[in-house]
Amino acid sequence: MSCHLTSNFKQIMPEHSFDGFDRKILDALQTDARLSNVELAERIGLSPSPCLRRVKLLEERGVIEGYQARLDRDAIGLGLTVFVDVKVERHSESSAETFKAAVLSLPEVISAHLVSGAADFLLQVVVPDLKAYERFLTQVLLKIPGISDIRSNFAIQTLKQQGALPLGHLR
Repeated sequence: MSCHLTSNFKQIMPEHSFDGFDRKILDALQTDARLSNVELAERIGLSPSPCLRRVKLLEERGVIEGYQARLDRDAIGLGLTVFVDVKVERHSESSAETFKAAVLSLPEVISAHLVSGAADFLLQVVVPDLKAYERFLTQVLLKIPGISDIRSNFAIQTLKQQGALPLGHLR
């Protein structure tokens, strides 16, 4: 895809170094973001004050983007996960931006990626069932200007979901 992407070196290479305590903090919070500062400090081997300072610094630097609860999709009635390959008609910045703006506003789309290969974008969509996906596809997705092709892949079984990021490479 030849559209202009707003990327910078920060996205390719981390601009900050991380020591062992930072890695332990990040690993612990990925596993359980509800840890109190005292529990976190105890787990990583620091006293509470320097632990809290490190967490705040990681938040300020944008390394920790936020905290959220992981929900059981089936338990809340979102039992169908669909991976949607999307091709756009023209590989221009304006068509890509129009598509991106539309996708960002759709709550059913829980992740969206610009990809290489046969498709231009890969979307992860969650909906209650096949009928809801049909409505989403025909009444929402197909109405976004500039789409030339859509391919839907339905998840039959989820083996791993929202895993922790591997941190072994951090320096």
